[in-house]
Amino acid sequence: MQASLDREASASREIADTRIGDAFSRAGKYDNHALLQKIVAKNLADSVLGLSLPRPATVLEIGCGTGLLGSVLLDRLSYSHWTMTDISSEMVERARTRFADRPKISFATCDGEAPGAMDQFDLICSSLAFQWFSDLAEACARLKGHLSSDGYLVFTTLAAGSLREWQQAHGDLTAGLHNYPSAEELSRLGLMVEISEVPLRHADARSFLRSIKGIGAHTPRAGHRPLSAGNIRRVMERFEDAGCTSTYVVATCMARQR
Repeated sequence: MQASLDREASASREIADTRIGDAFSRAGKYDNHALLQKIVAKNLADSVLGLSLPRPATVLEIGCGTGLLGSVLLDRLSYSHWTMTDISSEMVERARTRFADRPKISFATCDGEAPGAMDQFDLICSSLAFQWFSDLAEACARLKGHLSSDGYLVFTTLAAGSLREWQQAHGDLTAGLHNYPSAEELSRLGLMVEISEVPLRHADARSFLRSIKGIGAHTPRAGHRPLSAGNIRRVMERFEDAGCTSTYVVATCMARQR
């Protein structure tokens, strides 16, 4: 019975991973739309630089995308060997191209939620990828198993309250937003959590939707039924009437291997 449930869970995760990976692979102008990702990556880099990492350090990045976190952190951790991974092979190739002159970086296409056999790392980091995991608790437990003695797991993820303006614009209609965890839920996973908010202003509702699609983050939660064109127009009108702001609640999470 348990084996059957495990197979079903694995199959469901593979389907979700394929949908998400495909969406990011199609995001050809990712960096043009990734204002949030750039802000969060810089803040995460500042957090990482405050850690007592060994020299040299081994670093694993989950969900490297086009290399936004690496672009603000690599020069400041130049003594480290970095392994960049992403579920999208296209994203990995973009990161590989971006850092073609960096000899201390390895690249791999990898499901960060279940990375399989890997070495141990002094730092496992990720910027805005963990919100796509189907089981965050299990993923964190697996990744902690890949930490060296005194190693750190540090990541940012979207938290409860994100995109509340878009949610409110739906009124009685159902939005396809994902159910992001609260700070309390993240803390119960044995993580130290800091919450911040990043409000972004958009020219109009179409600009907001283009920005979401441009970074490949438009995949709705599983089971969501898309709204009719008329209902979408009404949601967009209410979003614009409210000021065209989208607020992202960002959780910076850390755990240490001891």
